[in-house]
Amino acid sequence: MDDSSLTWDDGALLTIDQRGLPHEARELRLGTVDQVIDAITTLAIRGAPAIGIAGAFGVVIATRAHTADGVVDEAAVQAEADRIAAARPTAVNLAWAVERVRGRIADGADAVLAETLDLLAEDGRVNLAAATHAADLVQRLCGDGQLRLLTHCNTGRLATSAVGTAIGALRVLHERGAVADVIVDETRPLLQGARLTAWELAEAGIPHRLTIDSAAAWAMATGQVDAVLVGADRITANGDVANKIGTFTLALAARHHGIPFLVVAPESTRDTAMATGAQIVVEQRAAAEVTGFGGVSTAPAGTPVFNPAFDVTPADLVTAVVTENGVVYRNSDRFDERGRATTTDTAAEQGTAIAATARQLYERGWMPGTAGNISVRIDEDALITASGLSKGELTERDTVLVAVADTTPRPGQSRKPSAETSIHTAVYRTRQAGAVVHVHSPFATALATTAARPGDSVDTLRITGYELLKGFGLADPATVAVPVFPNWPEVARIGADIETYLRDHPAAPPILFITGHGITTWGDTLAQARDRAECLEALCELITRTGRTDATPLEIG
Repeated sequence: MDDSSLTWDDGALLTIDQRGLPHEARELRLGTVDQVIDAITTLAIRGAPAIGIAGAFGVVIATRAHTADGVVDEAAVQAEADRIAAARPTAVNLAWAVERVRGRIADGADAVLAETLDLLAEDGRVNLAAATHAADLVQRLCGDGQLRLLTHCNTGRLATSAVGTAIGALRVLHERGAVADVIVDETRPLLQGARLTAWELAEAGIPHRLTIDSAAAWAMATGQVDAVLVGADRITANGDVANKIGTFTLALAARHHGIPFLVVAPESTRDTAMATGAQIVVEQRAAAEVTGFGGVSTAPAGTPVFNPAFDVTPADLVTAVVTENGVVYRNSDRFDERGRATTTDTAAEQGTAIAATARQLYERGWMPGTAGNISVRIDEDALITASGLSKGELTERDTVLVAVADTTPRPGQSRKPSAETSIHTAVYRTRQAGAVVHVHSPFATALATTAARPGDSVDTLRITGYELLKGFGLADPATVAVPVFPNWPEVARIGADIETYLRDHPAAPPILFITGHGITTWGDTLAQARDRAECLEALCELITRTGRTDATPLEIG
């Protein structure tokens, strides 16, 4: 679609100074770490993916500056990387990108640059995939007619490096001839919508109208909006979404009017190590941004100001989160009240989501070779990964539909269901789950194996005091007793043990260990089941590294 808004040129990062838009598209050349940090903090570069990539280039610059006679001063570069990562606290992409390139510092500036250029190229591919998935979803939810859409802040190539996220979806829909009108929130107080989004939409030839933020709800009430599309700066393990201030208000209005509210973001924006949005540090910006504009004061001198740069939208107000891996459904006419697929959704669509998730977990080493399996419930059936196939190469066709009641495959299918199907159906028969994930993540599998006592009984591992427990949706997030099941050669026996245990323990958590056989998690949606697997693995890594299952602070007195 568009050329990258971030490029590397002879030792410096080149970009558009977004402070000059829309009147002046001036080039910004950043050759020092201080210049990169200043560009990020002053919003010359803004948008979660864009500041992440800029931060990675900052590490390149730092490595070049602290290399003498081919030797890298690693401590100095790491200190500079810390400064860069702290430039803006709310968006997770900045810290994520800096962390990604840190591992190459010891190999020299060229290695850090190569990793950063890979990240840059990846961003464009990721954004296009997410934008296409989002466009597909909008048309499934709203029909194939001319769409009236609303967006907030700026989520285009200026906020990423190419294509964009929510604006990327608008571009895809426009190319399909499906956009009648886009209402653009001006996005107070810095007017990213008025200055940047309107500029990008005009550049792309997409019909649009600019409005004040406080008019958006009235536009919905008067039938001028079919769907709302926004980006995100951080998405926590439970699905809460941090985005530009004003997003929460839009979500409330969209829910009231029954309008789909869609979040489009790369997987790198998902922070599964953070349990809920309550933990997000919301950046507070300068009072001058509110008390005046363009150098003109609009408030009495000394007026106190509340100026949060972001707000947090609770997960239950989000219709769907869309990433390059597919769509996370939460509240849609195509899904029931728990976000589970209904018969109006096709197995092919769910197969696509399953395959994308499997490939992602394969790349992490959690589903090595043919190991592990994923399923999604569709009414009285479960769609599960097929047996004997590499999880790194799955497509939507590599799934099998089985009856939840007795695990019998539905007729007319060429694939065989995974050997662990009985584990999945045991969960579905005893819980109102929409998806199940079974993986062999290393820390969780190892901890389960060492925690189990010899014998054929179900053990439990009690974990207390860790913040990540909030990611499991527990009634009491302070503590959890995770069941540890014996690993029988006959998988059906494992499934029978799980079903009996879950029936006898209705308050059991949505996570379990199987000794030497990995972990199983479930949730209302595939994304939630995956998030819980990620939380459990992160939790087990903390326990392994600290040697403590109880992280409750000790009283000192």
